[in-house]
Amino acid sequence: GFAQAGVTLLSIGVQSFESDKLIKLGRIHDSNQAQRAATLAKSAGIKSFNLDLMHGLPNQSIEGALDDLRTAIALEPAHLSWYQLTIEPNTAFYSKPPKLPVDDTLWAIQEQGLALLKQAGYEQYEISAYSKSGYQSQHNLNYWTFGDYIGIGCGAHGKITDVQTDKIFRTIKVKHPKGYLDTDRPHLDQLREVTQEELPFEFMMNQLRLRQPFTLSHFSQHTGLAKHNIADTLEQARAKQLMDNIDEAWQVTSLGHRYLNDLLEMFL
Repeated sequence: GFAQAGVTLLSIGVQSFESDKLIKLGRIHDSNQAQRAATLAKSAGIKSFNLDLMHGLPNQSIEGALDDLRTAIALEPAHLSWYQLTIEPNTAFYSKPPKLPVDDTLWAIQEQGLALLKQAGYEQYEISAYSKSGYQSQHNLNYWTFGDYIGIGCGAHGKITDVQTDKIFRTIKVKHPKGYLDTDRPHLDQLREVTQEELPFEFMMNQLRLRQPFTLSHFSQHTGLAKHNIADTLEQARAKQLMDNIDEAWQVTSLGHRYLNDLLEMFL
């Protein structure tokens, strides 16, 4: 996964260093165990370990979220995944939503957290991914640049391009372990072709997460669509100051990252 070759890779799902927050998230580890796991990784000589950390947790204050981040930074991971809690359908939180921080608090956490990470030497290369120099996650970059990948395990998602037809397919393996282990049932649960009408949004939904620019040629190469399919929408986004460009290279602005959902809707 990470950029430097020849090193052991490890990702630790910390989520939070506040034990009460972990209980609310339904996690079975506590704060001490989370810190111990990272400390053990360091003492074992694993240089490229990642910490997964959430913010915007139930009843979380700005200072609480930043303290979580300070604790993570002090453990010196080469890579940090720092992302906001979202409530997904078919979860306990979805049926009984907890009280989450208001938007102004979430934005303050994001802005102040970015400053902390930058000061500590972490580069933001994607919405929720930060790394020390040379430790960007290569498999993450492949997802966001609309590359192909095979989903193998239980519930795994994949994206495959048929090189003979140039058609793009999304795949999902059987989600429940019992069904996945049933030898009388196919492992593949879903196989769906991404239509030409969907491709601009599919491409942008991934690419616009990145801080690096993309070119219209890159869009055509990975979707098989002509550049004019998104040219007008890009110009509209630039007029709204959500995107900017230098020649063929287009990039999301700071305003665009703040209102990314609005920007993405333009490509639907």
